[in-house]
Amino acid sequence: MRRNPSLAIGGLLLALLMLVAIIGPLVLRVSPFAIDLSRVLAPPSRHNWLGCDSLGRDQLSRVVWGARLSLGVSTVVVALSLTIGGLIGGASAIAGGRIDSLIMRAVDIVMAFPGFLLALALAAILGPGLVDLVIALTAMGWTGYARMVRGEVLSLREREYIEAARVLGAAPRRLLFCHLVPALAGPLAVQATFGVGGVIVAEAALSFLGLGARPPTPSWGNMLDAGRAFILVAPVLTTAPGVAIGLSVLGFNLVGDGLAQLIGHRR
Repeated sequence: MRRNPSLAIGGLLLALLMLVAIIGPLVLRVSPFAIDLSRVLAPPSRHNWLGCDSLGRDQLSRVVWGARLSLGVSTVVVALSLTIGGLIGGASAIAGGRIDSLIMRAVDIVMAFPGFLLALALAAILGPGLVDLVIALTAMGWTGYARMVRGEVLSLREREYIEAARVLGAAPRRLLFCHLVPALAGPLAVQATFGVGGVIVAEAALSFLGLGARPPTPSWGNMLDAGRAFILVAPVLTTAPGVAIGLSVLGFNLVGDGLAQLIGHRR
């Protein structure tokens, strides 16, 4: 790990984030939905470490529950984007010819739209809600995986060991699962790790605009939106979710950079 500090530091940040998201709500035992009007905008104290919001809800509890939502949504979106994009890109590369050209032109058309604006338009059409948010973000993210998988498959199928396996009579399924998929695992892991960080930011932005999780469900994005009116009175309402977003994205980007270095050294 000394030779790969990005992976070590990023892994530590992500481990802490996962620990907070999984164990945090069990340790705090404070409902993020409990309203206490006697503690509206209460400053940080030993009872409420990050103070309370405009409805007297515990801010720390809401940040912790927001981690669950952000990680859950980001993981689902990246998994769906990778699966859809990988299947389309792989099928395009294997088919070749006019089919490959037609599929790639369709991908180019989707990529011609700015990703976040496409997600914003879809979220506005579908309306707020977690399922609609996942659909909108997946529509934004699958194209990058499709292009990457297509390029990797086109490159890999010309390698000597692939040609040797084909000459020896390896079935297409064996070539796919025993040779192509293992070779794609490394680049896809790097791309997916960076993708999670991007989805966290996109989810927070859509929630900030009111197109993500519906209140009172705590999301880092809608917490930023709710706290901006009190930024001079209670700055912790925006600082806490902002720092959480920043550290999460930093952790995933560092891990992605570390994985890229690790794969590069092994090649």
